[in-house]
Amino acid sequence: MATSAGTGIWRSLRYRNFQLFFTGQLISLIGSWMQTVAVSWLVYRLTGSSAQLGLINFAGQIPIFLLSPIAGYAADRFQRLRVVMITQTTAMILSAVLATLTLSGWIRLWELYLLATMMGITSAFDVPARQSLFVDMVGREDLMNAIALNASIYNSARMVGPAIAGILVARIGEGWCFALNAASFVAVLIALRLMNVPPAGYHRPVGSPWQTIREGVLYSARTTPFRELLSLLAVVSFFGTPYLVLMPIFADRILHSGAEGFGVLMASCGGGALGGALLMASRTQLRQFPGWTFFATMSFPLALAVFTWSSGFRLSCWMAGACSCAIMIQLNSTNTLMQSIVPDRLRGRIVSLYSMMYLGVAPLGAAAAGFVAESLGPRRTLAVGAVVCILAGLLFLTRIAAVRASVGKMIQERDRAFAEA
Repeated sequence: MATSAGTGIWRSLRYRNFQLFFTGQLISLIGSWMQTVAVSWLVYRLTGSSAQLGLINFAGQIPIFLLSPIAGYAADRFQRLRVVMITQTTAMILSAVLATLTLSGWIRLWELYLLATMMGITSAFDVPARQSLFVDMVGREDLMNAIALNASIYNSARMVGPAIAGILVARIGEGWCFALNAASFVAVLIALRLMNVPPAGYHRPVGSPWQTIREGVLYSARTTPFRELLSLLAVVSFFGTPYLVLMPIFADRILHSGAEGFGVLMASCGGGALGGALLMASRTQLRQFPGWTFFATMSFPLALAVFTWSSGFRLSCWMAGACSCAIMIQLNSTNTLMQSIVPDRLRGRIVSLYSMMYLGVAPLGAAAAGFVAESLGPRRTLAVGAVVCILAGLLFLTRIAAVRASVGKMIQERDRAFAEA
């Protein structure tokens, strides 16, 4: 149900369900980002290895790559709100276990890998269900804004959480970050429990899981905007996003700023991404989104190149923020465009492919970058990634006219179907 709160960039907040979701997620995600930073620093403290940083990221996200198609089927087949409540409860339990092991001094590297993998499995099912839930919370007319504001929640937390984690890790250790994250899930579980989401207004898939998954994959492969946007996203995820995984090395060995500096760098990333999310929240013309995608794809590697060779902490913070701003614009424009034109019955499966190409492909790049950085060094490793991203952006430019034409046609077909209904 909508309330009178919020217009313009905040218009999705006039819906009570989204107000609850927004508040609960903001608290929970601050804890999640605290845990992300603390895990990276704990692994680096235990091993001092860039390869291990890449591998722990790989263990935490490769389940998304492997399980996303099944998770997309689950998001379309079962009640999405119930799926999200189960995944959030599971994540809370896993965080509590991690906190207990760390605070007791029992934590070992293999336990970190096991817990990271289990959290990755949980995320694989959480992301498609949670992203697909937006249309049920705010309706199609405000879906674009809800997706952008959700990104702003994520990146507000990404700005605050790492800064807090950097201070806590330096002063009292990683375990308390994990404990606070476990406690933060209470907020989102209460919010989900208070939400009143109506039943889905579309027919749920009735075929076998394999047939249902295959339908979503074929639809994406045959639809020009989805095929081109997902391909571009996969390249940037593999070759570009490892800069986040290698951040502890830049903070320690290149910028000599320690755990607190690492937290500030990650907070700078969050600030830049928040700016990108709010920029996209103000956009209303869907046909402009392919152009925003190209702009972001070309801006990201340029900022990454400056960050890679910077030796000044302040400049590195600015460039880390610029990198994350560009990445957020690409992610947001891709997600919004796809969700705005996809048929409701395929929404969960298409969103799962989006999460697969971003969150699932990223750990493959992280693992590769971790090993390459052992021999080439972190700077040369990221420089190679920046060059590949530029080439991918130029290739996308040769296809952007076809993407725009297809998007325009699909918008017309969607609007015609709504008018007839």
